[in-house]
Amino acid sequence: EGGALLVPNHVSFVDGLFLFASVDRPIRFIVDSTYFRHRIYGPFLRSMRSIEISSSGGPRVILRAMRDAGKFLEEGEVVCIFAEGEITRTGALLPFRRGVERIAKGRSAPIIPVNLDRVWGSIFSRERGRFITKVPRRIPYPVTVAFGEPLSPNTSIGVVRKRVQELGTIAWEERKSTCRPLHISFIHAARRHPLRLAFADPSRARVSGFQMLVDAIALARRLQRCWQGQEHVGILMPPGVASALANLAASLSGRVSLNLNYTSGRAGMESAVRQAGVRTIVTSRTFLELAQVELPGGVEPLWIEELASTVGWTSRTAAFLLGALAPARWIERALSGRRVSVDDVVTVIFSSGSTGEPKGVQLTHFNIDSNVEAVDQVLRLTAEDRLVGIQPHFHSFGYMMLWFSATRRVSSVFLPDPLNAAEVGEKIQEYKVTLLLATPICLQLYLQRCTPAQFGSLRMVLTGAEKLAERLSIAFEDHFGIRPMESYGATECSPVVATSTLDYRAPGLYQPGSRRGSVGQPLPGISVRTVDAEDLDTEQPPGTPGMLIARGPNIMRGYLGRDELTSEVLRDGWYITGDIAVIDENGFVTIIDRQARFSKIGGQMVSHGVVEGALQEAAGSHVRVFAVTAVHDEKSGERLAVLHTIEETRLAAILDKLAESGRPNLFLPPIDEFVKVEALPLLGTGKLDLREIRRVAAAPTA
Repeated sequence: EGGALLVPNHVSFVDGLFLFASVDRPIRFIVDSTYFRHRIYGPFLRSMRSIEISSSGGPRVILRAMRDAGKFLEEGEVVCIFAEGEITRTGALLPFRRGVERIAKGRSAPIIPVNLDRVWGSIFSRERGRFITKVPRRIPYPVTVAFGEPLSPNTSIGVVRKRVQELGTIAWEERKSTCRPLHISFIHAARRHPLRLAFADPSRARVSGFQMLVDAIALARRLQRCWQGQEHVGILMPPGVASALANLAASLSGRVSLNLNYTSGRAGMESAVRQAGVRTIVTSRTFLELAQVELPGGVEPLWIEELASTVGWTSRTAAFLLGALAPARWIERALSGRRVSVDDVVTVIFSSGSTGEPKGVQLTHFNIDSNVEAVDQVLRLTAEDRLVGIQPHFHSFGYMMLWFSATRRVSSVFLPDPLNAAEVGEKIQEYKVTLLLATPICLQLYLQRCTPAQFGSLRMVLTGAEKLAERLSIAFEDHFGIRPMESYGATECSPVVATSTLDYRAPGLYQPGSRRGSVGQPLPGISVRTVDAEDLDTEQPPGTPGMLIARGPNIMRGYLGRDELTSEVLRDGWYITGDIAVIDENGFVTIIDRQARFSKIGGQMVSHGVVEGALQEAAGSHVRVFAVTAVHDEKSGERLAVLHTIEETRLAAILDKLAESGRPNLFLPPIDEFVKVEALPLLGTGKLDLREIRRVAAAPTA
């Protein structure tokens, strides 16, 4: 009872009908004149006593509509305004316009945030740029309408938008009832598009979706005895068709896959094997010899070459018949002996260990599936798109993108070495790859060694793991004609939290997908906040730096066997990222630096990343040549130290230029704190190895 202003997101042409079906009171919608006067929609909208508004009618017409809406609120009616002003074409929540504030300000009626979920993808949405002319994904088609707690009429537009977005996180949980385990989705996708290119690598030029299904079933059957009695199974291979098959077979068998980080050395792998209780590892003799990787001790190797050669024609025939004819759950039952739940863990991914012993991140089928679904929604990829899979499967992004290709129509071209720029450029051109996902370190190499023609098919370049320097971004765009965009994630978040995407442009329409320097907006279903780093219960207003926390269906179950560490980073469902960020009122996130990469010097917090950026700018280099860290100091507690790869004769001039730029003295490390190295220490994921950088900088010889 009483007046109320509903503020929902706007996803389709029938959003108003969903609201009507959910509220037992009449609703007055604020409707653009284009629809209010439409010969088909118009009579229906006018019969509902909608409020006409015209964006082309000038301020006077708009203000009159706002006054009418306010008057109806005061009379105790329910008014609804779609604050985005238009239906989303990007799949993401658009910036909110100021009409909400104008209507509600000075009145007593509360603002009710509303979120419409699962509407994107329906025939009434603009997914894939089409309206009505789409085949429904399922019948009946489920839709969730989530209503939030009433907000004060004086609530700012940025906070209202954030609450609508956070309702999407609550609504996404309702998807669990219709979600399927990843391997079940893979079976259905392989049958729906049996001949499409699913995966490729240098050794297998083309593997179709159905062929991948048959091979995965055959491999799972072959490994049944080897994996008997084991919950966690190890996989030690570079990104490729063989590694993808091993992971698919593990999921089909109801096992939890553990892709070992072969760049972490024997000690790192043995730590992961010990924590997970792994007894067998599927690996390749050829890979171990070429990469000179030593197997961890105490495990039995299962050689993929021998496994493949011992699968006979009878086994392949059985796998073919199962893949072609058996119900998906029968295949699962035959291979795993049980019914797998979406809440079951599908993989354990060990963190890089850049700041300590690796931690095993447990990710469920629902975690990965929700991230795949959300990424698919905002990237808006089609069957013609292909991506190059250079991220290893021990990396959470590489693992998620494996399932992205397995359950969607987007093909993956795997390459075992992301630093082999010549091969990367050659395969992008050969397979007409449209999506490149790489770290800034990789982009530097491609900039130096690939030709613009080789990247001619690309329509999107996304980077993550490290901050993308503006100088590198401009240089890449100048060379290849395409500007890299940033994304952001964490292993604990399956992994993508936010991503930039392509803008949507059409006559009379512009919907932004990215902002320069930003990592984009949170994925659908994911909520983010910035809070006071000392008091996590104090939320920061839009535009104010703070500790970034995230919540959503993608957040991990917890660390394997490390409940105390889990409780430190998961609080009331929110994951504490350890990153300092700014969120503007339109939802775009800008990462400033990791909390671990701040030093308190002279009573002030100094960001290592900011100092690195200033040094890079002063050096005029788009290639990373500096890594800043902090070492112990007897007097001040900490002091800055810098690893570098440039000629030492240039340092004095660079520091002089930095001083002339007006930077505070805290940003000027003394020249005797610079340490020359052959190469900056990196992890296998392309990130800086912070622990090794600190060790080198603090060594007595330094």
